[in-house]
Amino acid sequence: MITVIVISAVAFGIFFVVPVVTGTDPALMYVGKTADAAAIEGARQKMGMDKPIPVQYAEFLKGIVVGRDYSDGTEVTHCSAPCLGYSFKTEQEVWPLLLDRIPVTAQLAVGAAVLWLLIGVSTGIISALRKGSAVDRTAMTVALAGVSLPINFTGLLASAIFVYALGWFPATGDVGMLEDPVTWFQSMLLPWITLAFLFAALYARLTRASMLEVMGEDYIRTARAKGLKEKTVVTKHALRSTLVPILTVFGLDLGQLMGGAVLTERVFNLRGMGYEAVGAINQGDLPIILGVTMFAAIFVVLANLLVDLLYAVLDPRVKLA
Repeated sequence: MITVIVISAVAFGIFFVVPVVTGTDPALMYVGKTADAAAIEGARQKMGMDKPIPVQYAEFLKGIVVGRDYSDGTEVTHCSAPCLGYSFKTEQEVWPLLLDRIPVTAQLAVGAAVLWLLIGVSTGIISALRKGSAVDRTAMTVALAGVSLPINFTGLLASAIFVYALGWFPATGDVGMLEDPVTWFQSMLLPWITLAFLFAALYARLTRASMLEVMGEDYIRTARAKGLKEKTVVTKHALRSTLVPILTVFGLDLGQLMGGAVLTERVFNLRGMGYEAVGAINQGDLPIILGVTMFAAIFVVLANLLVDLLYAVLDPRVKLA
């Protein structure tokens, strides 16, 4: 909770204090640069921008918990909790707008996560067990390419080849999972593969390095000396310790992706959190940017909490107090 509050304070300062310090009036973003002084002052009063910065931040936090009322003296607009403010451009509540984008981002992140875990971890384990072989060298070469190539390049290349040239996949977009499951799966498969290719490469390298380190530990040699089968040594002893650092990185990666896979969503025209954030940045829509930032921060904190709890399951040396 303290971490989320600190992040919210920093984000609020960046988006609402810095513009004032640099001479930009946030109220102009609501009414436009051609508005008269009365309209600008009315917007400033209604959105609470005429109050001291600490008061504005306190009202922002209060709005998240219990909701908030916006008043220009004659008209009162209620924003239900959790209130993250109103969009500068559409004058819509930010939270319902983000709720509409969350399912797309969640589908993309979870689907890609399943692929990169299966492919990346299994590839890393095989490479570690066959260190120096042709399989190991080939897998690490592919992994190096995956890490080096930016997602916007691989995404555009994959679309050009598999969507427009070969026609193996339909053009992606907002296809509802419940409306047409088959078309939804076909449209999401290429974004999943493209995003998973980057992360699978990272996880393959991480798994290989971790597995090689664990296989050299004393307790692994002891297990082998006891006459245990190699399969048992790998799966019941080495693999559990190998998965601990992978779990740490996975929690951070999945938490960040839930705040929006910006490049993937833009390349494949998936209107998720990342797509919305880029549009808000281009339009200077500060409340939406702040809302996406807060949402991503909360997911990262929750992911870290879940990872800490899972440590006790994977690593018997960790005990929860």
